[in-house]
Amino acid sequence: MAEDESRISIAKTFTVKPKLRPTSNKATPTPESKYWKSFKIPKDIETTPSKSFIYPITSIAFSPIAPHDFAATHSANITIFSGKTLEPKSTIASAFADSTTSTAFRCDGKLLAAGDLTGTVHVFDAKSRTHLRRLKGHSAAARLVRYPRADDKFHLFSGGDDSVVKYWDVTTETCLFDLLGHKDYVRCGDASPVSDDMFASGSYDHKIRIWDVRGSNSGSVLELNHEKPVESVLYLPSGGLIATAGGNFVKIWDVIGGGKLLYSMESHNKTVTSLCVGKIGKENGEEAQQYRILSVSLDGYMKVFDYAKFKITHSMRFPNPLLSVGFSPDCSTWVIGTSNGTFYIGRRKANVESDGPGDVGLGDVEIEPQRRVLRPTYFRYFQRGQNTKPSKGDYLITRPKKLKFAEHDKLLKKFRHKEALVATLSGKNPENVVAVMEELVARKKLLKCVSNLDTEELGLLFGFLQKYSTMPRYAGFLMRLTNKVVEMRADDVKSSDQLRVNIRNLKRDVVEEIRIQQSMQEIQGIISPMLRIAARR
Repeated sequence: MAEDESRISIAKTFTVKPKLRPTSNKATPTPESKYWKSFKIPKDIETTPSKSFIYPITSIAFSPIAPHDFAATHSANITIFSGKTLEPKSTIASAFADSTTSTAFRCDGKLLAAGDLTGTVHVFDAKSRTHLRRLKGHSAAARLVRYPRADDKFHLFSGGDDSVVKYWDVTTETCLFDLLGHKDYVRCGDASPVSDDMFASGSYDHKIRIWDVRGSNSGSVLELNHEKPVESVLYLPSGGLIATAGGNFVKIWDVIGGGKLLYSMESHNKTVTSLCVGKIGKENGEEAQQYRILSVSLDGYMKVFDYAKFKITHSMRFPNPLLSVGFSPDCSTWVIGTSNGTFYIGRRKANVESDGPGDVGLGDVEIEPQRRVLRPTYFRYFQRGQNTKPSKGDYLITRPKKLKFAEHDKLLKKFRHKEALVATLSGKNPENVVAVMEELVARKKLLKCVSNLDTEELGLLFGFLQKYSTMPRYAGFLMRLTNKVVEMRADDVKSSDQLRVNIRNLKRDVVEEIRIQQSMQEIQGIISPMLRIAARR
């Protein structure tokens, strides 16, 4: 007898935990998601009135020269923002007779070109805002204006709603070549990063054409079919790949391989309106040359696409339809323009220990403060080493943690089953109630406890069953218990008005849940054939 008591005294006691735990949808954040989340909206400009215009922001362009000011087109204006403070520096308005559509900086950042709805391409001094050139030749709106990326400072190309792509000599204000081939509006394009003589244009005729001005008489050197009206064209940094956006697709093409389609991404729900390239790697090392495609859409999402692995690595949701996006060359700022004239600007804290503006890596999300040397005068000195992780060959000795028992755990330990059930019913945690019920089932005491409940305690039980019996997480267990309780305590229910009200409410909730489940099955029957058809494509 004494031996049995000693065994009981040294037996371990565990807290009661529910078997039905909700599954967590939170995935472990990757280093890249931490990187993109490190772009914060500066508090001093978050609600600045000057960051909102009445008209849509149709184009955003960053200067390639530090501090990387950026220009935005809206209405009949171009506003230039400071790359340091993100505040407006200047506005160009008087030169335009109609709304502006597209803008671009020259490779040295000194000149700024813009097109408008009259078909004119304007060239300005970016610093003084002096109007230097008017390039007139388009018979409809000039939607595309781009400078060559490398060393050519004397030419630019433009495209318009007249379906013509023009190659200009800026110094003489003359059009050198009319590049014909598109059959609908030319809305987008980009210059090759490896050659000043090559560029791409995209049109609403679903075609992307690659042009080489060294052989302009022979037409485009390559034609790609996007199968949707093309909204944005982007040369990737290698110069051998092109990204195109149209409809809710973003496609990657191998230009060197003869225009082979490498991948088609369909992650947006509405039309993709703009693309840009963002660099997240360092200048050298394992993380060198890590580029991402940033896409924005009318569905309000910005997606980050790793085109080396063909997968989405991050996404952000905004409340308004998005029209334009830009990413600074120093990888510190992204800017998004919306259809209602609002800017969304994200800025990342610069690492003071970096070697240069391009030395930005995935691990440089936060600047760790310098730690103080621990001395015996600090309390932490006596706690050092407690959080050190063991090595592979270490023998780990764990200290048992002291369990904190809730009131129902203490009652169950004393075999006071009914009091434990009532204690959890009086609380607000349904997981504890279900856990105690499951424990009582294991001890074969649940139905006995239910039979011993008085009218007030039975009302607590019916109230809990009414509230949580239709929740999918608990429905399988609680609905069976509800049937048992109603059968056992039918006489008490008939004699109590409050219990009849509880039963009536429970019946109403069950009927409503059945109706919802039937509706969902009908919806599933409608959607399933559509998903099968989409999977075949």
